[in-house]
Amino acid sequence: MQLNELAFYGMAGAARSPRGLLDEVRDAERIGFGSVFLSERFNVKEAVTLSGAVGAASTTLGIATGATNHNTRHPIVTASFATTMDTLTDGRFALGFGRGIAPLFNAFGLKPITTAQLEDIAVLLRKLWQDEMVFGHDGPAGNYPFLRVDWGGGKTIPLMLTAFGPNSLALGGRVYDGVILHTFFTDETLARCVETVRDAAEQAGRDPDSVRIWSCLATIGDHIPYEVRLKKTVGRLATYLQAYGDLMVETNNWDPAALAAFRSSDAVTRVPGAIDDIATTEQLERVAEVIPAEWLAPAATGTPDRCVDTIQRQFDLGATGVILHGASPAELEPVVDAYRPRRVAGAFDHLSPNPGR
Repeated sequence: MQLNELAFYGMAGAARSPRGLLDEVRDAERIGFGSVFLSERFNVKEAVTLSGAVGAASTTLGIATGATNHNTRHPIVTASFATTMDTLTDGRFALGFGRGIAPLFNAFGLKPITTAQLEDIAVLLRKLWQDEMVFGHDGPAGNYPFLRVDWGGGKTIPLMLTAFGPNSLALGGRVYDGVILHTFFTDETLARCVETVRDAAEQAGRDPDSVRIWSCLATIGDHIPYEVRLKKTVGRLATYLQAYGDLMVETNNWDPAALAAFRSSDAVTRVPGAIDDIATTEQLERVAEVIPAEWLAPAATGTPDRCVDTIQRQFDLGATGVILHGASPAELEPVVDAYRPRRVAGAFDHLSPNPGR
């Protein structure tokens, strides 16, 4: 039975080679995952290449970029990427966008992504996928004299948005087909985000239930070795705090003073880069001492049954799908095995394998 309400992140974390993704895909289809989300790092995790590899290596998995950025490729390149994936996979692909990391974009000479741009690019892509010829587009996403994707499809490819703040969440409900939330969201934050998306969809005249909302849940069971658990929990959250800590703290209503203490601690400043990438086990243990325990609590940990308790809580809070983040399908198999007999019969029969439908 394919569990279309469950997904995983391909090559979660700081992977050194993309080749392991093919094994993950085969394991995921055997175990019964519904879809795979592909994040992008500018090293060996380029989203277009990974998407094509998964499309060729799979037969049932839904596939989503979760996320890429619209401003790193010309709209024609992005539109053609999506149409190619749609036809390659017989409709299993969803294109997911995000804002990216502002300091990195500044360093690369890229302008920050705005809400207006994310709305404009969604409208523009949908026109192109309907085989429209676009003349003289002049909008937040850019100025283009002529755009066309002559693919003969004339259909909709799902668009997804990775959302944090209220403006992005409202945009997701108003315009996008699916919303991807962030890891380490508290219960209160998850429920609030779901409400924001649904309210925005309803105000826009859309069916609120038509927008798929994915909780991204760090799922690191006790069956995973200690040093790996440390990297995938402490290391991962610490790296988020390095990159966009203010946003995470504001979103979760955490104490800003604790973030300041984290940033100034020797345990953090002595790691010259992304903590989840290069920190040793000893360094991670020191970093753990400067992260409040409640910040690490919004995760599925412990026995497989305890992990399932947390997964089911995400559905209770309004999520329509859960991305089991931080571990490979093989590492997640005991959790999925524990979940399957506790799954609510018929509750997810309406969901497509495509994570954006």
